[in-house]
Amino acid sequence: MFFGIPLVMNTETETGAENGGRHEPENEAGETEESTAEGAEETTEEEAAESDVKKDWYVVHTYAGYEKRVKTNLERRVESMDMKDKIFRILVPTEKEITSRGGQKRTVEKKVFPGYVLVEMVMDDDSWYVVRNTPGVTGFVGPGSKPVPLSEKEVTHILRQVGVVEGKPRIDFDINQVVRVVSGPFKNFEGRVEEINHDKGTVKVSVSMFGRETPVELEFHQVIKF
Repeated sequence: MFFGIPLVMNTETETGAENGGRHEPENEAGETEESTAEGAEETTEEEAAESDVKKDWYVVHTYAGYEKRVKTNLERRVESMDMKDKIFRILVPTEKEITSRGGQKRTVEKKVFPGYVLVEMVMDDDSWYVVRNTPGVTGFVGPGSKPVPLSEKEVTHILRQVGVVEGKPRIDFDINQVVRVVSGPFKNFEGRVEEINHDKGTVKVSVSMFGRETPVELEFHQVIKF
């Protein structure tokens, strides 16, 4: 075979001599059924080897505040050192959190595990070296120097947590705490927190109206602590 062109010289004589006068049927490319079968077996073996690749999620410890920098550095090393077949996803787990300042909503990105980066990889000496020697990395999480992969349950929980689209409101109030309303129809009223609804992001505040205590439901950014 030369650049896809079969080189057949005196096929009948040579083939017949080698096989005692028996001719092997050929396919369109000039290959015998036997060689085609061998090629198919090799392909199947290669596919099986790929499916048998054991990749897990590992936790990498970094210097404080270096999580995103480590992610960027490691992605560049994977590319330059041709390790895409051993190091896959690199994740800095974050979630969106809604806070309030001066009665205004703010959405901030909060690191779920400060000082840690998650790496999906096939662990061997080469991949360990690439990750461990990335600037900003201080080591793998595990006993001694042996990295321990996360369990399937742990990975599912983390990925689900990171995949939350809407931010979860952060409510820094306690029951019976005195607060002041800073926006809405009850602005400048004062009252005590009677109930906190974390799912809805609201608080029920008892305010004094017309000489009697009246519970009103407010969004958490509408009140501030004294």
